[in-house]
Amino acid sequence: MNIVVCMKQVPVKDSLLKLKDDGSWIHETDLNYEINESDHYALEEALRLKEKHGGEVVLLSMGPERVKEAIKQGLAKGADRAIHIDDTSFQSLDPDVNAKILAAAIKKEQFDLVLTGLQSDDYGFAQTGVILAEFLGVPHGTIVMEIQAQNGGIKVKRELEAGWFQWVELPLPALLTIQSGINQIRYATIKGIMMAKKKEIKALGLSDLGLSEDDVKQTESGLKFHKIYIPEKTKQAEILEGKPKDVAKELVDKLKNEAKVF
Repeated sequence: MNIVVCMKQVPVKDSLLKLKDDGSWIHETDLNYEINESDHYALEEALRLKEKHGGEVVLLSMGPERVKEAIKQGLAKGADRAIHIDDTSFQSLDPDVNAKILAAAIKKEQFDLVLTGLQSDDYGFAQTGVILAEFLGVPHGTIVMEIQAQNGGIKVKRELEAGWFQWVELPLPALLTIQSGINQIRYATIKGIMMAKKKEIKALGLSDLGLSEDDVKQTESGLKFHKIYIPEKTKQAEILEGKPKDVAKELVDKLKNEAKVF
């Protein structure tokens, strides 16, 4: 089973974030980075499937030069090779554009399965994987908690709301977005770290993918951050007086129309 794992590098969770003066985004120069949490679980699941059914695990990551550190960690854990998409033209784009670029790279591979994390820890859109499946023209399953290979296809367990789960059968090739906690992720061994130095990291740019800057611009959905700010802390107390029945009615009205908690 040949599996492509999409991996993203994100700021460390406890990073001290400083906003730019214009509120457009955060200062990224002094941040430390790590592999996106749910991508860790996607990689681990890919490695387990490879150990059971054979094949190859290929890492696919997009971003600046620093992304290679995350790629090397994935190779040290057991991935066979990696593809690094590095081009200054698309370092801060929306899920639709990211998915189109990733799809162009994946189409050059012979794959049975594409695994992504459920969502990224920085933007948290949870859209790239689903859009990627559409660009690839393959079926997909989201919020996956278990994968079983069977009869040339797969059977997956999806997490639903309120503690419910759903089993779905999909033909291959397919794409799955993996939920954190699906497995117990492994650590890289000394042997794995040494072997990773010899594994291929193929660098690709827009031209290598058959895309141009115009192609990217034409697919932009117009997603923009107009302003990012830290919420202001305020204190306000209001005492409701009157008969219990009238107070309860007024409280429900305020919770519904002012606080909008339900």
